[in-house]
Amino acid sequence: MNVKSVEKQEKSTVELVIEIGAEEFEAAVQKAYLKQRGKIMVPGFRKGKAPRKVIEGMYGSGVFYEDAINEIYPQAYADAVEQEKLDAVAWPKVDIVSVGKEGLTFKALVTVRPEVKLGEYKGLTAEKEEVKITDEDIDNELKPYINRATRMVTVEREAQNGDTVVIDFEGFLDGKPFDGGKGEGHSLELGSGSFVPGFEEQLVGTKAGDEKDLDITFPEDYHADLAGKAVVFKVKVHEVKEKQLPTVDDEFAKDVSEFDTLADFKKDLADKLTERRENQAKQAFEAAVLEQVMSNMEVEIPDAMVEFEADNLVNDMAQRIQAQGIPFEQYLAMTGMNMDMMREQAKAAALERVRRDLALNAVIAAEDIQISDEELEEEYKRLSEQYHMELDKVKEAVAADDIRKELSMKKAEQVIYDSAKVGKAPAKKKTTKKKAEDAEGEAAEGEEKPKKRRTTKKKAEDAAEGEEKTEE
Repeated sequence: MNVKSVEKQEKSTVELVIEIGAEEFEAAVQKAYLKQRGKIMVPGFRKGKAPRKVIEGMYGSGVFYEDAINEIYPQAYADAVEQEKLDAVAWPKVDIVSVGKEGLTFKALVTVRPEVKLGEYKGLTAEKEEVKITDEDIDNELKPYINRATRMVTVEREAQNGDTVVIDFEGFLDGKPFDGGKGEGHSLELGSGSFVPGFEEQLVGTKAGDEKDLDITFPEDYHADLAGKAVVFKVKVHEVKEKQLPTVDDEFAKDVSEFDTLADFKKDLADKLTERRENQAKQAFEAAVLEQVMSNMEVEIPDAMVEFEADNLVNDMAQRIQAQGIPFEQYLAMTGMNMDMMREQAKAAALERVRRDLALNAVIAAEDIQISDEELEEEYKRLSEQYHMELDKVKEAVAADDIRKELSMKKAEQVIYDSAKVGKAPAKKKTTKKKAEDAEGEAAEGEEKPKKRRTTKKKAEDAAEGEEKTEE
C-alpha cells in the first residue's frame, strides 16, 4: 500500500489517493478466485474445479476484480488513515481510479474531526430547581401502595363513575354484527376512557341484570371501516363493583413496607423522593451548563459525521430489539418504518451526541487532561467487579485507549460542572454551525464500514454476556 497523495479539502475532508501494487492486488484476486470458484459452473469441469484462467477466459479478466477490491481496500484504507494520522469520524467515500494487472488505485474522501474554537466553558451560570416536598407529593407517592391494597367489592346498586362493570357486549352496524365488536365477561372501569366515546357514559346508572342498547357514533379518526359510522351496542350487565380502599394507618404501613408506623413510612418516601428530585435537578443543571459550552463553541459539523452517529444509534437499537428475540425487520414492519426513516429520526439525537463529543474533546485539549496508568487500572478493576469477570478478560474486551477516552470525557465534564454557578441563565446564544454538502457518490459495493464506536460499558456488557453463553 502506498499513499500517493494527501489533499486537504473543504468542510473537514481529506482526499487520499491510495495505490496497491500489482503483487498485492494479484494476491487479492487469487483469494477472490478461491472463494468464488465453487459457485461457478464451467462446462467440462466439476463444480469448483475450473482453473482461474479458464473462468477469466469465459467471463473476462476482471471477473474477480470486484471481490478482490472489496477484500483488499478496507485494510489499505485503514492503514493509510493511520499512516497519515487522520482522525476519521465517518465512513469514507471511495472511488476507483484504476484497476488491472498493474494493481489498484482508489480515492478515499475522508471526513475528519472538525476544528473546534472553544468558547467559555468555566464559570458558567444556570438555573437549578430548588427541591421542595409537599404533603400532596407524599400522598402521590402513597397512591401506588394504596392501589395495590385496594379490593374490588360487588355492590347491589346502580353503577357510578369509578365503578367497574362486568359486561357482555356486541356491536351492530346496519343490524349486522361487525368484526371486533363483541366481548364476554369484560371488566370495564367507568370513566377510564378505554372504550369508544359515549359507551361508558351510557352505562352509568345501570345495575346487575340490566340489558341496554347503546347508540354510538364512532369518531371520524377511527379506523376506516367504522370511522364516523353510527352503530348499536347491545350490552348486558352482570356485576357492578366498587373500589374498597384500605385504611391508611400504622397497620397499612406494616403490610406494605418494612416500617412499623405510617409516619416512618412517609418519612422514607419523602427522603427517597427528595433524593430523586435532587438528582433530577442536578442533571438538569449540568445539562443546561453543558448546552452553554456547546453553544459557545464555533465548529462546522460535517453531515457525514452526524449520519455516521445516526447509524450507530440505529444499530444499537436493532441489537437491543433483537436481543429481546424480535427480528429487527419484523419490528420495522410492526411500526410502519424502514431503515431510512429510522436514520432520519435518529439524526437529532446524533447531532447532540456529536456536539457533546466535540465540546468535551476541546475541553480535554484545553485542560491537557491525562489519564494515569493507576486510574486506568482502577477502572479495569471496577468493571471487573461490576460484571463479575476476571480482570484479564475485561482487558481483552475493552481497549485501554477506549477507557482513557471515556475517563477523560468524565474529567472534562467535571471541570465544567465544578466551576459552574447556580443563578439566572444567560440569554440563549447558538454559534455551533452544522454545514456540509449532502453525501455524493457511493462507496464501492460491499464496502466494509468502520466499526461503530462502543462505550467501555457496552464492550464489558457484551463480553460478560459472551462468557455467560460459553458457560451455558
